[in-house]
Amino acid sequence: MSSRKIKQEVLTLLASADLDRISREVQKYAEKDLVAPLFSALSRPEETVRWHAISVFGQVVPRLADQDMEAARIVMRRLLWSLNDESGGIGWGAPEAMAEIMLHHDRLADEYLHMLISYLRPDGPLEHQDGNFLELPSLQCGLLWGIGRLAERRTAMLISQSVIADLLPYLQSEDGGVRGLAAWSLGRLRAVVSQDILLPLTTDTSQVRLYQQGQVQIFSVAELVKKALLQITAPI
Repeated sequence: MSSRKIKQEVLTLLASADLDRISREVQKYAEKDLVAPLFSALSRPEETVRWHAISVFGQVVPRLADQDMEAARIVMRRLLWSLNDESGGIGWGAPEAMAEIMLHHDRLADEYLHMLISYLRPDGPLEHQDGNFLELPSLQCGLLWGIGRLAERRTAMLISQSVIADLLPYLQSEDGGVRGLAAWSLGRLRAVVSQDILLPLTTDTSQVRLYQQGQVQIFSVAELVKKALLQITAPI
């Protein structure tokens, strides 16, 4: 089958509503043949296509890594490059795809988690500024979603790299989506230190789009903050 035909079929599949069906159907293609269509899907205008591509990246690249680790590293480096100003692109979906991949593959998480975290941090000439700060709120939202998603399995790794301190300033963002996703991530990390900063946001009515279990749901910042506070204070 030609690469163009595969791309057409994959993009059509990603537009469907059933993520479980998508996951089954993509298994008929070789992992290496799915990489280009998935990258293409990240820049599509349809929100469902983009998010489903992110989910499928998390299935395909770990399988690819088990077959050919260097091929998987190339995918990760390509995602990183897309966030570089010199790439000529913007890197839509790259932080989310990286996170979804690392959620499902231990070795890739060991090798690349520190790079994802670096995008939370200020950049600059000072020695303590080791970051690659993302300025666009839309990219910040994707990054914060990625951190929260990784907290599902990589909490200890994230905490060991001081990610909680990196997240706190995002609660003061002018962008509601950034505030809400920072709160969501801190809740999933059970970040006790964030409680006092979260409390003023319990009346924040700004809306946040949150992708979970194959669907985009809409919450207010206040709803996500209250849920985060419950997670933080719940007995272990």
